[in-house]
Amino acid sequence: MAFPQTPIELLAEMQIGGVWTDITADLYARAPLTIERGRPDEAARVDPARVSFQLNNRGNAYSPRTPSSPNYGLIGRNTPVRFSLPATEAYMNLPAAAAAASTPDVAALDITGDIDVRADLRPDVWASNVTNSYWEVMAKYATASNQRSWGLLVRDTGVIQFRWSADGTNVLLTESTVAVPFRGRQRGAIRATLDVNNGSGGWTVTFYTAATMAGTWTQLGATVTGVGVTSIFNSTAPLQVGDISSIGFAHVGRRFYAAEVRNGIGGSPVANPTFTALSPGTTAWSDSAGRSWTLTGQAAISQREYRAYAEVSAWPPRWDVSGRDVYVPAEAAGIMRRLGQGAKPLASTLRRRIPRAGAPVAYWPMEEGRLATQAYSPVTGVAPLTTVGFDYAADSSLLGSDPLPRLTAVASMSGVVPTYTSTGSWTVACVFYWPTAPASDTVLIEFRTTGSATRIRLTGQSGGILFEGFTAGGATLFSAGIVTAGTDFYATWNRLEISANTSGGNVDFSVTWDNVSGSGWGDTTTVAATAGNVTSISTVFGALAEGVSIGHLAVFPGSIDGVYDGADDGYLGEGASARITRLCSEEGVSVAAERADTALGPQTSDTLLALLGKAEAADLGVLSEDREGLGLHYRARTSYYNQPVALTLDYATAGHVAPPLEPVDDDQRLRNDRTVVRDGGSSARAVDTTSPLSTQAPPAGVGVYDDSRTLSLGSDSQPADIAGWLLHLGTWDEARYPTVHVDLAAAPSLIPAILALDIGDRIQIINPPAWLPPGPIDLIVEGYTETIGHPNSWDVVLNCSPAGPWTVAVTDDSVNAHADTTGSQLASGVNTSATSLSVATTSGPIWTTAASEMPFDIRVGGEVMTVTAISGASSPQTFTVTRSVNGIVKSHLSSADVRLAHPAFVSY
Repeated sequence: MAFPQTPIELLAEMQIGGVWTDITADLYARAPLTIERGRPDEAARVDPARVSFQLNNRGNAYSPRTPSSPNYGLIGRNTPVRFSLPATEAYMNLPAAAAAASTPDVAALDITGDIDVRADLRPDVWASNVTNSYWEVMAKYATASNQRSWGLLVRDTGVIQFRWSADGTNVLLTESTVAVPFRGRQRGAIRATLDVNNGSGGWTVTFYTAATMAGTWTQLGATVTGVGVTSIFNSTAPLQVGDISSIGFAHVGRRFYAAEVRNGIGGSPVANPTFTALSPGTTAWSDSAGRSWTLTGQAAISQREYRAYAEVSAWPPRWDVSGRDVYVPAEAAGIMRRLGQGAKPLASTLRRRIPRAGAPVAYWPMEEGRLATQAYSPVTGVAPLTTVGFDYAADSSLLGSDPLPRLTAVASMSGVVPTYTSTGSWTVACVFYWPTAPASDTVLIEFRTTGSATRIRLTGQSGGILFEGFTAGGATLFSAGIVTAGTDFYATWNRLEISANTSGGNVDFSVTWDNVSGSGWGDTTTVAATAGNVTSISTVFGALAEGVSIGHLAVFPGSIDGVYDGADDGYLGEGASARITRLCSEEGVSVAAERADTALGPQTSDTLLALLGKAEAADLGVLSEDREGLGLHYRARTSYYNQPVALTLDYATAGHVAPPLEPVDDDQRLRNDRTVVRDGGSSARAVDTTSPLSTQAPPAGVGVYDDSRTLSLGSDSQPADIAGWLLHLGTWDEARYPTVHVDLAAAPSLIPAILALDIGDRIQIINPPAWLPPGPIDLIVEGYTETIGHPNSWDVVLNCSPAGPWTVAVTDDSVNAHADTTGSQLASGVNTSATSLSVATTSGPIWTTAASEMPFDIRVGGEVMTVTAISGASSPQTFTVTRSVNGIVKSHLSSADVRLAHPAFVSY
């Protein structure tokens, strides 16, 4: 796209009656499209996106309450809209659903020897907590009839996997030894080569990455070798790029730009779909290698960059005095607005998981209020559980539940299980806490079935537990005393499962229990019997059961596997992005979450946005709205570390930095005394007492700026590290640049980079004016306001914060591996031409003299110098330097402070 000769090709679409409809012609030029995303100048949270535009309503098309409107009943509150501009090149778009480009098996694809496969793509996430721990890139691989050849995949950790089979059945798996270097939604090319006979009696797989398919290719990690010469099975499977229909791993949103399969390492391509060469809307084509391709599922060739996806929250009709100018100044908002409107707290993790994962025929959570006399069932058609002697809401110690009842000495419960189709197996499950073993036999649960064991009972004993089944006549069908039950059954929260499973003419009657910490025990008794169905709960506990806590009683029409697992302790220790992904999946909200392994505390009963916010706060990442769909995007804290520059602005070039560029040197983000409290646990404090921004009184410091954060954390070991990192962020000594204005009409060369730029990306301003500190100015994009007018105006105002604090230590890195001095200064003054410095160490160890550690940069009085050599085994030492690296050169007095220009900071 070029300015000003070519008008902006803005495309506005509205989902009318469920169909995306072009409404661009109805946009009023007098009111430019305005999009606000992200958060303003270092705000704590991202606000819902705001999109404003005006629509011509002279034909009543946008009057949803007017019956004469052609769109009556087709649009209304929260109608989706989206706005896009042309992308710099075409791509194959795959939503997070089953979709691919496919070509049938032909002789040219039947590679049995060395192979070289490559893909150029931009996924929503490279590393994330995805289903089955993998997502697919491309493969010639079908599990049906054992037609496996090979496959290229990416793991949830971001490493590349190449798999192949020599016989179509058995699979060899290899993975790169390190993860790809790309952040979420960064375009990158990946490659894997297989040498089936490396000349040493084995095979070798090598992985590579590049910026695009054009290269240059850089080896990723170490080569992977195996013993024995191998081969690739000649299968009949089609070659697919995208989701592999027979594998069925995670669906991750992706853009593909190109793919290649080569016969031999570096050999001739036998398939090379180049999606950038296709016209939007193409569904079938042939590549230059002669392969015929078709799109499957929701795959589409597109050439649009979406600037906003939103929902119209208001349709205010407006008109002028004459009534001829009828219009709608529409307001649309991102999905966060709707998610935050009147949202009720989500139920406990057990209450949410059991009905979803187990499909019980009866379920009573028992999370009632203190005045309750019965336990409600959320399962349709199940009557409440009748209870006597239940002290409801008395025990709040189970992390995965709202408060549960404790039993009194006269406690009993009874409930009817509706009739259901017999499967030959069933499970009765609950959670319980029994403080101490009873002095004599005391019933924990008893229920009835239509099987041979019409009455089944579990009894607590002083030395263990007793598991029994009785016939209709009262005879004992089975009896199993389990004397191993001790501290793992008593004095801890357990999930209990009693089950029956038919095997021929026998039934396996089992009792198992697992602590919420994971340990447990069980026993199985096999007898000639029928399982029948569970018909009712009928339990009289006994006086010695007083003090027992119980809840989440459920009956399942078969075996269960892990229904209670994780949910019983509120998913304590779950990673931040895993929780965000799970919660959004449970609530039907689309999300792309970069992998964030910060261990979280238990999930409490709160609103969806509040729970997502707790995960975001603990990880120190950013949760925002996706501009490419109605959903959310999570950017992990770790993706901010040492990220490449996504946009370079040259202050000396017109339009790159439109006025005003106004630095602010204030105390808005200053915090030099930070406390982090683990919610429900311990705390830690980090205080700066030495730097220029320390808690010391001026001029040695700035005085006390303290704060405290309570975070949902998985263990008491976490607050100290987080407090230290927050202190680092809060004492970063640099001016802020709250906004940076880019005029794309004046600088069209920036359009490709601006189209790719998103919240959390790093930008730099080079060649700043002489009255500012020497550049580059290094910033993080926190959000932006984008104004697109007609026919050729396009402004972007970026909300920014300093990027410097996010440069962290990297082992063996030439720049970011040096620890700073704790105290050094010039032993004598120097003039502007001196290239030798005498440096005295005032605190800590002396500077290294190892040539392998050179060169590195130091900062003296604002001047950056490159140290090329250091001599001297004691203080003072002699530094050989190159002066004026940052364009500043001046004389320096004795005792001038000497520091690393780029000190390494250890990340959280």
